[in-house]
Amino acid sequence: MKMRNLLREGIWTQHFKKRFLLMKCISSRTYQNQRCLNLSSYNYLGFAASDEYCTPRVMESLETFSPSTCSTRIDCGTTVIHQELEEMVARFVGKPAAMVYGMGFATNSTTLPALIGKGGLIISDSLNHSSIVAGARGSGAKVQVFQHNTPSHLEQVLREAIAEGQPRTRRPWKKIIVVVEGIYSMEGELCRLSEIVSVTQKYKAYIYLDEAHSIGAIGKTGRGVCEHDGVDPAKIDVMMGTFTKSFGSCGGYIAGSKELITYLKHVSPGHIYATSMSPPAVQQVISALKVILGEDGSDRGARKLAQVRENSNYFRQELRRMGCEVLGDENSPVMPFMLYNPAKIPAFSRECLKRNVAVVTVGFPATPLLLARARVCISASHTKEDLDLGLEVISEVSDMAHLKYFPQMESFSKVKSV
Repeated sequence: MKMRNLLREGIWTQHFKKRFLLMKCISSRTYQNQRCLNLSSYNYLGFAASDEYCTPRVMESLETFSPSTCSTRIDCGTTVIHQELEEMVARFVGKPAAMVYGMGFATNSTTLPALIGKGGLIISDSLNHSSIVAGARGSGAKVQVFQHNTPSHLEQVLREAIAEGQPRTRRPWKKIIVVVEGIYSMEGELCRLSEIVSVTQKYKAYIYLDEAHSIGAIGKTGRGVCEHDGVDPAKIDVMMGTFTKSFGSCGGYIAGSKELITYLKHVSPGHIYATSMSPPAVQQVISALKVILGEDGSDRGARKLAQVRENSNYFRQELRRMGCEVLGDENSPVMPFMLYNPAKIPAFSRECLKRNVAVVTVGFPATPLLLARARVCISASHTKEDLDLGLEVISEVSDMAHLKYFPQMESFSKVKSV
């Protein structure tokens, strides 16, 4: 037994030494700079760069409020601009009230446990984000999943759950919450919101909508999947979103009824214990929202929204024409295209980087082992020349890695030759 323990300790020591050396190698700096075309960030409206309206106001906020409040919201971390942002967000998404968090991931992971607990049921889309999974697991509620973006299966799961009741006791559920996303970040698909809302209303379940990728990016005025699908925001019980994508900042929000927001401000750990959102980050979101709403006195917001739609649809169309298998829906700025073979992940990424194009590749465990993919995120700040350069590089690397699974259409070869 002693010998076996010593042997086991020796094996584990070697394992951790190898792991440490691997992590050290991965995290070591190359000290090399490379200028690349960025096709990987969530900068959908281009606000992450210096902006003629936003940047001066962010700089001014540093003089008034400092870089951080160094406090939680309920202590000394609430300023007048935090309150202004909450009012603007509520008005923008069409809800009576809103609250902001300092971190997008924590918005989901700390709000869901505050909304539901033991005796409750969370029905989650099978491809929901990790933050939703963490929040659902931490709530203590029973969790069931339904097939991705399939309202008919959601109805089946809801009907069976209501009929069977809680495990063992068969008592009725105290609360049922259906959780979906506006745009699924690994699929690029838009939520079939109107159909899902019809199902939840039929069975009197609450609906929690995560608009991290859709708010500010889709809809005629950037108000997200509700506007895109023609769904009244009053039919959505809890609306969540982040400021890390379309608004070029950090943090997240929850919007809902005044009673809901008052309750969450008293019980949500992300509000009570976490440091409040940095004032300059708050000012960035306020300024970006004013541009989107046209309150800056220009039509730049409307032009940015039109540009991100035009860029996204053009890039998706050309990827398909070159023969790639592209996931996602029209108007979505997120477009994954399939690599499949895990060995092609580093090959595709490195060959694109050699040609000064930065892309994100995604493999196991974020996706199933044989469903590896690359993901392009389009911005309103991309020019036509940027998009054509990206398409040319992706086409060249796809030929090398044999990623064109469909016949190439003639129109792309014309674009490429031009």
